[in-house]
Amino acid sequence: MKKLLMLAFVLLMGNAGFANDNDWGKTGHRATGEIAENYLNKKAKKAIDKILNGQGLAFVANYADDIKSDPDFRKYGPWHYVNLAPDEEKYNEETANPKGDLYQAILKCKEVLKDENASKEDKQFYLKMLVHFVGDLHQPFHVGRGADKGGNDIQVRWYNEGSNIHRVWDSQMIDSYQMSYTELAENSRTLSRAQIEAIEKGEVIDWVYESREMADELYDSVEVGEKLGYEYMYKHLPTVLKQLQKGGIRLAKILNEIYG
Repeated sequence: MKKLLMLAFVLLMGNAGFANDNDWGKTGHRATGEIAENYLNKKAKKAIDKILNGQGLAFVANYADDIKSDPDFRKYGPWHYVNLAPDEEKYNEETANPKGDLYQAILKCKEVLKDENASKEDKQFYLKMLVHFVGDLHQPFHVGRGADKGGNDIQVRWYNEGSNIHRVWDSQMIDSYQMSYTELAENSRTLSRAQIEAIEKGEVIDWVYESREMADELYDSVEVGEKLGYEYMYKHLPTVLKQLQKGGIRLAKILNEIYG
């Protein structure tokens, strides 16, 4: 009996650690989905409402994380990030992960959603995945270095808690800010039409390079074992909030192009 209880405890802790390794955290992803809703055109809103049976983008934003614990969906694990080889400045299809990556994932989602012959079930699945993956793309460490698992191996302290730099950016800064996803969305920056168009500019691969450049800068912002807290929040939280908003605007751009 003791052995069974110990095994159950180990499995529970293992699953808890896996579940907590979220991208942007649940709040961040929902904020990006909520922001996107505000930039959808009427045709896109109507099509999405039909596919999702009335559910909003914020509601489905964490679906790609929620299915991680199901063995049937483990193959989608590599789709949450993309690593460029250290000696490559540009994405190279020949050296790309054959199991897929974040860039390939977004293209696949777009392909299915544009396919008039795809089933509603497939469209629903890939729409949910797209909402999440566009969010992932704007968390810079999801376009980080493969050698340290996108910053997961760079151990730091968040206030008095052991952590890593990836987790700090995924969720801990957002959680410490203590705003709900609706509050984050409602309080996102007021942008001019020119500013919105500047964010929308480019294609998915351009946004990959943008996040990669940001990740390179952020790697230099911390040392292994460093204690992070108020000062780090003050300096970097504005970037987090900008990235959530960018993700929402660009998600809406993709969906408007597909359905508009």
